[in-house]
Amino acid sequence: MTDFDVRPAESGDYEELGAVFAGAMMFEPSADELGRSQFEPERALAVTDGEQIVGTTRALTRDLSVPGAVVPAAHVTGVGVRATHRRRGIMAQLISRQLRDVPEAIAVLWASESGIYGRFGYGAAAFGTSYEIDLHRVGPPSGRTAPGEVSVLPADDAAKELAPLLRTLQERRPGISGRSELGWQQRLVDKPEERGGKTARQVLVHRDETGTIDGYALWRGKLNWGPTGPANEVYLEELVTVRPTAYKALWQHLLTLDLAGTLHFGFAAVDEPLQQLVTTPTALNRRVSESLWVRVTDVARALGQRRYAVAVDLVLEVADELIPANAGRYRLTADGASVRCERTDDAADLSLSVTELGATYLGGRRLAEFAATGRVTEHTPGALDLATAAFGWPVAPVSVEIF
Repeated sequence: MTDFDVRPAESGDYEELGAVFAGAMMFEPSADELGRSQFEPERALAVTDGEQIVGTTRALTRDLSVPGAVVPAAHVTGVGVRATHRRRGIMAQLISRQLRDVPEAIAVLWASESGIYGRFGYGAAAFGTSYEIDLHRVGPPSGRTAPGEVSVLPADDAAKELAPLLRTLQERRPGISGRSELGWQQRLVDKPEERGGKTARQVLVHRDETGTIDGYALWRGKLNWGPTGPANEVYLEELVTVRPTAYKALWQHLLTLDLAGTLHFGFAAVDEPLQQLVTTPTALNRRVSESLWVRVTDVARALGQRRYAVAVDLVLEVADELIPANAGRYRLTADGASVRCERTDDAADLSLSVTELGATYLGGRRLAEFAATGRVTEHTPGALDLATAAFGWPVAPVSVEIF
């Protein structure tokens, strides 16, 4: 493995960093002034070979909902290495440096290749459900129409009207990333050349009896005509609701669109309530896959900033080969809103690595799952059951976007 120079990025590196990432992902880079306005050079790294940038990674300043709280989280993105410099240790240099530098207690990412990030202490903490719904078979919600009204919201009004709903969802379900005003603008960009043959995005909202917006859906259509007639495709990009009536009304609308045969949605939760509304759940054609990966970079702060499902008082022994200062024993004491996590010399009740800690951090996976393969070791009888219950959460984490 060759050691290349790793340096913080500079504002003038924006285009070249984008080109390196685009080349690694095999898409064409495009001029994006809105993206440039959100570029944080002090949070990006560049690997150079002479004068040429050959690798890069970035971290976005955003917050994330975790069990019982919304906390700062380094949102890692834009990781790429030039094809000419693969298999030379560049990604390991980048990720190792980044994880040691981030000021937040956790880092999160979507993995383009799931085999990469476990080597660096990331754990798959949330799973998403993708739907390819057969609209002719699914049997949409029936019965009395939900109160309120479904309507289209002008795109110019969307950021202001929708932002409070996403914030409310953050308070209710782990895994949701917050958006700044610029982040909302970026989310709602709709360039015709980037639609891939689909229609312009529609912003669909539900208003309750008082006229207040309590849910929204971002979707597009695509013309498709089969041998038996119209079979248009519906692409649901994002759906956020804060009341059950909004949830039912929006799905009722989307599942009954005229001339449509298939609905695609890639950001559903594993406990998505839609399964309860349709008469033929098998027509949802569900596929579950990893979404958010979590890396704990400061054990005491990370465990102290989330909440726990039951009262707990345990000593955890944590291993971390990449960040040695993270390793050691921690006493976690939690009861409701009162949470403390601090170093201790007391004997460990459980031992595990930061990978298992990250995988269970959002409450969607159980510590007992990892004990079954020897990745979590119980030293005090009953400690595993208690910790498994404490780290769990009533609703599954979900991420509503790839960042």
